[in-house]
Amino acid sequence: MATNKFSVIAHRNHEICNPLSKEKLQSVLDRIPFNGGEKVLDIGAGKCGVLIDLIVRHDVVGTAIEIEEDFIIEARRNAGQQITAAQLKIMNDDAKKVIADLDELYDVAICIGATHALVDYQVTLKRMSKVVKPGGYLLVGDGYWKRKPDAAYLEALGAEEEELFSHQENIQVGEDLGLIPMWASVTNEDEWDAYEWLYSRSMETYCIEHPDDPEVAAMRDRIRKWRSAYLRWGRETLGFGLYLFYKG
Repeated sequence: MATNKFSVIAHRNHEICNPLSKEKLQSVLDRIPFNGGEKVLDIGAGKCGVLIDLIVRHDVVGTAIEIEEDFIIEARRNAGQQITAAQLKIMNDDAKKVIADLDELYDVAICIGATHALVDYQVTLKRMSKVVKPGGYLLVGDGYWKRKPDAAYLEALGAEEEELFSHQENIQVGEDLGLIPMWASVTNEDEWDAYEWLYSRSMETYCIEHPDDPEVAAMRDRIRKWRSAYLRWGRETLGFGLYLFYKG
């Protein structure tokens, strides 16, 4: 079973493919002083909800990098007639390749829940900083450890403890790169539950509705193991933070 198929199905009912409420995300975006016309880059943009919102509210010019075609199709549908091709450019490509080839600078760069597209959190901040103008902003969303993860939880995730930092360390990474932290906000338990249960419900519903899909058994087994790990360890162990930095 292709990993992207599982993710697309599990996220099919999410407006934002991350454990953040729309209100919390917007409150952090509102810390950026938009005046209209700013160039905004979103790496791993998903359904382009962030860029569409910024274009509508602040008249920015958005560039999205997203490798998953199903998300792009939905993004174009969500943009509809209210947003023109000149306002939103979507690049269906690998983020590492696109970033390496960029020859322009942006006023704002965003990467929420997609730092893996550029290797990891630290590398993402470094590469984003290189494509943001002096006086610009970087907004990054990524996981962090709320406490030391159990070995069994790491095994269930297929992860290593070194893959994530603490909340404080996530901020320090930016400071070590010469960036100025301007705001940080973290997901609460209600937001995590809303994200995880919708993720789980979307997959369980798909499996019920598509019994003839040859991958149903594997998908059902995978989502139930994931849900069990979240309930047993995840709620107390894994956090998600949103970090806003200023590039001087």
